Amino acid sequence: MSYAREHFHTITAHKILVAGYCFRMGLYRQGLMHDLSKYSPTEFLEGARYWQGNRSPNNAEREATGVSLAWLHHKGRNKHHFEYWIDYGINCDTIIKGVPIPRRYIAEMVADRISASRVYLGDAYSDREPYLYFTRRGDHLWFVHPQVKNDLLYLLGMLSEKGEERTIRYIRFEYLEGRQVPEVYHEGEDFPEPAEMFRKQQ
Repeated sequence: MSYAREHFHTITAHKILVAGYCFRMGLYRQGLMHDLSKYSPTEFLEGARYWQGNRSPNNAEREATGVSLAWLHHKGRNKHHFEYWIDYGINCDTIIKGVPIPRRYIAEMVADRISASRVYLGDAYSDREPYLYFTRRGDHLWFVHPQVKNDLLYLLGMLSEKGEERTIRYIRFEYLEGRQVPEVYHEGEDFPEPAEMFRKQQ
């Protein structure tokens, strides 16, 4: 059974939300271009076939077939995903490794994670959910570059503690301007405490 209409509604609602966050961060082009590949036949048809409404259809496709062709197509075309930024390792313990990601795409990751959580969780959403989603993946993110992981933990931790407005403001006026991100996360900690040093006024 195909859920083309429902899938179209889901991905479009998500895209509109991401665009709004990106615009607030000053990332206008990224907001407009975000996830356009989801409307391509390769991704849309699989998404419609496996749509469930409360999680990504890519997971359902993997469970049914062993591989998500939609995801393989998506991750190679969208720079706001970790998997886009993987290369062969040189003089390292693994065949592949994560490489540094430009901050504008890390900012888009934050917008993407907030929006996906809002779409799938609905009224159950809270500002802590994006952080919990990221930390639950834990050891599965071994391939992510350490600085990228630190930045995301910091930004999502700030979202959880300080809220959306303050986090978006920090990303736009501090993070995207190159401000150094404190190394606040240490293995085994339950929650990274964002530093009390954000002085930007509205």
